[in-house]
Amino acid sequence: MTRHIGFVGLGNMGGPMAANLVKAGYRVSGFDLAPQALRQAEAAGVQAAGSGAEAAREADLVITMLPAGRHVLAAYAELLPAARSGTYFVDCSTIDVADARAAHDLATAAGHRAVDAPVSGGVAGASAASLTFMTGAAQPDFDAVRPVLEAMGRKVVHCGPSGAGQAAKICNNMILGISMIAVGEAFVLGESLGLSHQALFDVASTASGQCWALTSNCPVPGPVPASPANRGYAAGFAAALMAKDLGLAAGAAEAAGLPTELGRRAAQLYASFAAGEGAGLDFSAIITTLKAEKEDAE
Repeated sequence: MTRHIGFVGLGNMGGPMAANLVKAGYRVSGFDLAPQALRQAEAAGVQAAGSGAEAAREADLVITMLPAGRHVLAAYAELLPAARSGTYFVDCSTIDVADARAAHDLATAAGHRAVDAPVSGGVAGASAASLTFMTGAAQPDFDAVRPVLEAMGRKVVHCGPSGAGQAAKICNNMILGISMIAVGEAFVLGESLGLSHQALFDVASTASGQCWALTSNCPVPGPVPASPANRGYAAGFAAALMAKDLGLAAGAAEAAGLPTELGRRAAQLYASFAAGEGAGLDFSAIITTLKAEKEDAE
């Protein structure tokens, strides 16, 4: 039974996830390069480690939550030799499918078990232990790590073998990114036709236009009080992260020889937005770009 967990990457997502593992009764040794993140995790009951290797040394299972594939692969170079043989390595980062498979191969070659388990649900989901985990692993490995993931999330889905979790994540977020742009365009069009935001929401939220981007993360103030639009688009899921995920999806589609025209266009729009005025804002703030285009056209 897994009781001791090493956790590397205690930022906006990893910190609350590690705290929820402590609440669930696990002993958690954590490490982060940012001293403030490490202090916050320590205040939540995580045992601060001096390095990633120290966090992994006595753990039954090691979780990584890092920005990109290169960071995961670099971390594994330190973590794998430090861990005891047969340790489970669970990567919750969102990275390229090829990098996820490379990390899996490195872990198994070092005598460990590996699972890719990216998440959906944002910082709010990480704090509330209501994340969705999309996992890629052999069935026995999935069964072994599932209780740990369930301590941090509401839904845990076995998507297939190594890399399948990452594949599911980028496909899901391609849907979400395209949907948010479509919802934003609809509200901008509705405004130009004299519709109030509330009227359009009341129709679309109960008709065929219903989607999560509309009913949970509505990009205009008013209809959904909890949406970032009512807080100056303070990031729940940052536009920069959406740009990253759409870029991964576009790269995967290109490698597979698929056009995914809407996905590619969404990636372009979010990349431009996140590099400019969207830096640090929620991904729903893409509507501000759509409004600006409308004003420029008038």
